[in-house]
Amino acid sequence: MTVGTAPASVFDADLPAIAYEAEETPAEIYPRLRAAQQQAPIALGPYGPEVLSYHLVRSMLRDSRFQIPPGLNLLVQGITEGPLWDKVVNSLLCLEGDAHHRLRSLTSKAFTPRATLRLHDTMADVMDGLVDRVADAGRCDVVTDIARPYPVPIICALLGAPREDWQRFSSWADEVFKAFSFTVDVRDVEADVMRAWWELDEYVDEMVARRRHSLTDDLLSDLIRAEDGGDRLNTAELRMLAGGLLLAGTDTTRNQVAATVQVLCEHPDQWELLREQPELAMRAVEETMRHSPIVCGTLRMVTEDAEIDGYLFPAGTPVLMNTLAANRDPAVYDDPDRVDITREGAPAILTFGGGVHYCLGANLARRELAEALNVLTQRLVSPRIDGPVPWKPMVTLSGPKSLPIAFETAR
Repeated sequence: MTVGTAPASVFDADLPAIAYEAEETPAEIYPRLRAAQQQAPIALGPYGPEVLSYHLVRSMLRDSRFQIPPGLNLLVQGITEGPLWDKVVNSLLCLEGDAHHRLRSLTSKAFTPRATLRLHDTMADVMDGLVDRVADAGRCDVVTDIARPYPVPIICALLGAPREDWQRFSSWADEVFKAFSFTVDVRDVEADVMRAWWELDEYVDEMVARRRHSLTDDLLSDLIRAEDGGDRLNTAELRMLAGGLLLAGTDTTRNQVAATVQVLCEHPDQWELLREQPELAMRAVEETMRHSPIVCGTLRMVTEDAEIDGYLFPAGTPVLMNTLAANRDPAVYDDPDRVDITREGAPAILTFGGGVHYCLGANLARRELAEALNVLTQRLVSPRIDGPVPWKPMVTLSGPKSLPIAFETAR
């Protein structure tokens, strides 16, 4: 670039182009991402610029000029008002600035590794119970038999809800999560989404009222106790956070458990290594989420003209931080396509985002996955994939639609 000249817009920078269809899976698209990544740190994708470089993604996730679009996919679908819009834009995921900082400050202590460790026994018990149901058969579908029923009883325990209510929570999560899909016309499901969300809110309000009179050892009580300079969470904020936890921690965990099991089944040496050394579980979580994440990117909107590394992103531009590509950036990870649960010295994965919107439940998610892996690798011997494993599209929450496996059972 000539000294004194303005940087060219990212749209005029002769960047590589990436084309893919909305229904294509991460594995189908990844070779195109790698080819583009070898040419430039940014490419022009079907929805706008896609950032592929690890260092650039990490930097931009921490840059306040790149913010989460209000309403997320609702905005993309042309929905900018109404009850559903109000619910989504006032969630922790969409808040920005002082309001977001306040809620993060009040809630962060409830999600520390130490706080989530108290659920260790619950996680192991739930997974053991699920394995008990399929152990004698010697085969199962990991998605329907293991991954899908796993997280909701844990979230019930986390909030202090009775375990027998987990099916109600699961139904609410299934309905409300449709509001965050890029592959569903939200207008078609809005009435069902709002009905489920109101039922969940009513349930949480009743729990909050009971807890205020009798605090216990659960997350909801921790949030009620939370204080920062005399500031406390009000009932509406407690409702939003509890509901948000259910939504954020259900389908993500379900899909990542299945994806992680698939990766380890495809690398039996790694399954056996984890079986022999269960202390590697957290490393296995990091490595499989790096290699096969079910969240492949995060969308940001440029709030003002922003120059990054000589590229100008005009205000109003939607930018996809492609964490699937960044997590396998060969400039950062040695032999990035290799799965190695003993990998050392690697930088932190970007699957949980970065900056002020770094996933609040990351510690909980890691712990859930690690405990699941420890139970599965101890009890299932020599698991092998026993049929097709179709995946959901990259542009939505991805992961296996089904994962049939056969195995021997440990004696």
